[in-house]
Amino acid sequence: MAEELKGLIEKIQEEGIKAGCDKAKAIEIEARELAKTIIEKAEKEAENMLQDAREKSASMEKSGKASLKQAGRDLILSLRKQVNNLLEKIIKSRIKEVLTPGEIAKIITVIAKDTATDGKKDITVSLSKKDLEKMGKGLLTELKSQLKQTITLKSSEDVKGGFVISYDEGKSHYDFSDEALAEYIGSYLRPKLAEMLKK
Repeated sequence: MAEELKGLIEKIQEEGIKAGCDKAKAIEIEARELAKTIIEKAEKEAENMLQDAREKSASMEKSGKASLKQAGRDLILSLRKQVNNLLEKIIKSRIKEVLTPGEIAKIITVIAKDTATDGKKDITVSLSKKDLEKMGKGLLTELKSQLKQTITLKSSEDVKGGFVISYDEGKSHYDFSDEALAEYIGSYLRPKLAEMLKK
């Protein structure tokens, strides 16, 4: 009986050890599967994070380039505007220097003489108050003596420099004011200036 008991104890020990080993193996397999799943999940998350970082980096780079490009365009537009404003100031300044009351008188005389041969009768010339005062009655008297037309000189708030001439009491007119001449000269020079700025 002692042998049977000893055999039973050995059998129980073997079965217990085997069961423990089987349980340990099962736990080990489960732990490995769990570790594998955790590692795969971590690798996938890391890859996703890396992909997000790449996309954000590319987006930021693209946005940065677009911002830089826009800033460059804005700078060029601002520079063109400043150069055009400077050009306009220079043109207006030069026109004011050139269109003195004496020069205006000469131009009006030439125009009046040329139109006298076209059969146009009355002429109305609008000037700035300042230019009209400087030219005075002397020009009017001189013109009337040279021509057979009626010439009326009048001041106009709309004319700052130069003059506006009409042959039908102001219904239509030819604008030789400093503003109109500056616009005309500017429209000729702006494209040339824009071409120079492109180079």
